[in-house]
Amino acid sequence: MTNALTKSGLSPAEAGNRAKEIYERDIRSQVIDAHRGEFLLLDILSGDYEIDEDPLEASHRLQMRQPDGDFFEMRIGFKTAYAMGGRMQSDSA
Repeated sequence: MTNALTKSGLSPAEAGNRAKEIYERDIRSQVIDAHRGEFLLLDILSGDYEIDEDPLEASHRLQMRQPDGDFFEMRIGFKTAYAMGGRMQSDSA
């Protein structure tokens, strides 16, 4: 069994933790009210990000600016980006 690493050399869990840290520290307060429910793609290497209702559109725009980026996707205002068979839980932080 291999342990997949991200472009940054972090494990997926470490990359997720870094993304959440950057989001909470630098981004959340600027986007939460105007963009709740939209997708945010964050490059954990640069801190650059894109927001869109369509995660693929956000990804394409971010990749144009950060072609070597290490991206993490989240949904603004929710604990997870997607839900299977249930409701999305608000992050209410």
